[in-house]
Amino acid sequence: MSFRKGLVLFIAIILLSSCSNKVAQAGRATAPAAPVSVADAVVKYVPVEIPAVGNAEAYSTVGIKAQVGGQLISVNFQEGADVKKGDLLFMIDPRPYESQVAQYQATLAKDKAQLPLLQANLDRDIAQEQYATAQARRYTDLTQRGLVPKESSDQTNAQATAAREAIKADRAAIESAKANLAADEATLQNAKLLLEYCTIRSPIDGRTGHIMVRQGNIVKASDVDLVTINQLRPIFVTFAVPEDSLPLIKKHMASGSVPVQAYAGTDTTPEVGKLTFVENSVDSTTGTIRLKALFDNTAVKLWPGEFLRTVVQLNETQNSVVIPSAAVQTSQDGKFVFVVKSDMTVESRPVTVGRVVDREIVIEKGLSGGETVVTEGQLRLGPGSRVQIKSKGSDRSSLELRGRGVRGVRPLVPVVLGTRGLTPLTPSTPSKRAL
Repeated sequence: MSFRKGLVLFIAIILLSSCSNKVAQAGRATAPAAPVSVADAVVKYVPVEIPAVGNAEAYSTVGIKAQVGGQLISVNFQEGADVKKGDLLFMIDPRPYESQVAQYQATLAKDKAQLPLLQANLDRDIAQEQYATAQARRYTDLTQRGLVPKESSDQTNAQATAAREAIKADRAAIESAKANLAADEATLQNAKLLLEYCTIRSPIDGRTGHIMVRQGNIVKASDVDLVTINQLRPIFVTFAVPEDSLPLIKKHMASGSVPVQAYAGTDTTPEVGKLTFVENSVDSTTGTIRLKALFDNTAVKLWPGEFLRTVVQLNETQNSVVIPSAAVQTSQDGKFVFVVKSDMTVESRPVTVGRVVDREIVIEKGLSGGETVVTEGQLRLGPGSRVQIKSKGSDRSSLELRGRGVRGVRPLVPVVLGTRGLTPLTPSTPSKRAL
């Protein structure tokens, strides 16, 4: 009897479940379509962009010092003015150095006048030596023949020897005079160089800073900087990026130049330069590596010492499927999206998400380009729900983002590579507090 009751109860439960499913299906079929907003999954180039906080550095910095001492009699520029290489900056009183030049010129002229006199003495002594040598030979011959005493022969030989020694002395005096002339010439050139140092000119093109010593003051050689000149065009920007970005950066540098953008202050229009330097070691305390980029800085937007927002651009990812971030939902089983099918019903599709791109997200697996996903109204939906499209998102971002268009592929979309993966690069420039 109990067996019959259990069997009847089991059959009743099956019939009731079947009726419930039919009722639910009939209700879903007759339920009104849910209004939703949708967008298409598009294929785009997605370059990787590495943001960092940079610091501008002058291409060249020169501290102008006096190389001679004296009174500063003129300052020939305004503070903060642009100067060219060779422009006159300062003038030190040249009169003491002019008098030294005149003195050394006179000494040189006097020593030059001595040289012809010494040459004349040499010529005279050579003539005398020739006569003395001839006399010594004659007297030696006469002495051998017994016609003159031996003392006369010895006397003429001694005179010939003295004449030869006089010639040696004359030649030594001439060499000494020539050495004195060379020393006088070197001293004169040094005096002229010191005189030139009285005129201080700019060694580079650049912009002057604060004038440290004013006109009328006494300056000393190699004492304090009179002014500092910074070369602003071009200009360097240094910054540090995470060490895990190094392989990607090295790969792109090997294949060509790597562009770098720099944003100054609140300016939303970046200066564009190129990466020129990678430090030869990683900073082990911070896990970053120092890079340097060179910018033309034609409009002088970048200023030495200024903190900047920099972005290294690496054209890495191509043909990525991108959808609005609002389309991605989260469940206990992971990420999913509602895909609108041709019969205006939706399918719950699990997806694997990648990098966030502004207000869009890269789908690594689960979607293909051209499929339509729900971006608003997902709370009313379930698998198989009917939908009514109230709005369809335009590809606004692809129109605003820069890049090169190719057939069947959307323009560039920036991806930001940070220390914790890839994050969006917002178009607004952060404040200095944010930096």
